[in-house]
Amino acid sequence: MKIAILSRNPNLYSTRRLVEAAVAHGHEADVIDVLKCYMNINTVDPSIHMKGVELPDYDAVIPRIGASVTFYGTAVLRQFEMMGVYPLNESVAITRSRDKLRSLQLLSRKGIGLPITGFANKPADIPDLLTMIGGAPCVIKLLEGTQGIGVVLAETRKAAESVIEAFMGLKANIMVQEYIKEAGGADIRCLVIGDRVIAAMKRQAKAGEFRSNLHRGGTATLVKLTPQERQTAVQAAKTMGLNIAGVDILRSNRGPVVMEVNSSPGLEGIENATGIDIAGKIIQFIEKNGKPNKTRTKGVG
Repeated sequence: MKIAILSRNPNLYSTRRLVEAAVAHGHEADVIDVLKCYMNINTVDPSIHMKGVELPDYDAVIPRIGASVTFYGTAVLRQFEMMGVYPLNESVAITRSRDKLRSLQLLSRKGIGLPITGFANKPADIPDLLTMIGGAPCVIKLLEGTQGIGVVLAETRKAAESVIEAFMGLKANIMVQEYIKEAGGADIRCLVIGDRVIAAMKRQAKAGEFRSNLHRGGTATLVKLTPQERQTAVQAAKTMGLNIAGVDILRSNRGPVVMEVNSSPGLEGIENATGIDIAGKIIQFIEKNGKPNKTRTKGVG
């Protein structure tokens, strides 16, 4: 197979591992910077070009699209889909999962465990919003934030009101969530491929920090999942329409609650923590499922 990997940096661990795994399985792999691509959108022969040359025909495309280039990146991915190339994750599913509010609403509709979440538009709504989610402490999140950036833990009601007012004053879209104290600053990253959790790790925040992201100094260790946690992770990925996803779960007193569903999960932390060849399993999934014109949405929707 000839596989395109949409990534802006070929030296990133996840990108390198995917190339290595593709080659090890006897395939060709090209790393393509989506921002260097431009498209010919027409009825007869749609195409993608880069540096004055039309890209060759690919059998499959693996999108590793950064959050900051979601709009253009998913536009390029849609073009691949229109051309009949099999996408590991579809453009519509990626866009859906990147919208934090929309993704929570979809998960809620499916009855998947979630932290109580509030969303408002005006400062006048803040007192009732905080009461609705159980008061302080609470977590305030920018809808556009990634890797723990734009996430604030407000210890008191007064602090929460001040932070929310400040964000609203900047016209930022935010949501407010209950703080799951019993999680103890730890979450579980479940790596879902298809209909299975193939790896999981526990991420523990460093002392004095409540965000467990590895980018912020968190540590990763092996963890044994309960059947309910496995089911929750797989159901969350399916709700987003993702073939591969990193589903972040907190252990609460009422069972697992989903914090986020990531459409481009990093491979370094979880491969190192578990010793599992996740890149190889991704290529095996593509080998099994990567057929032409198999995109459910045909690049639209």
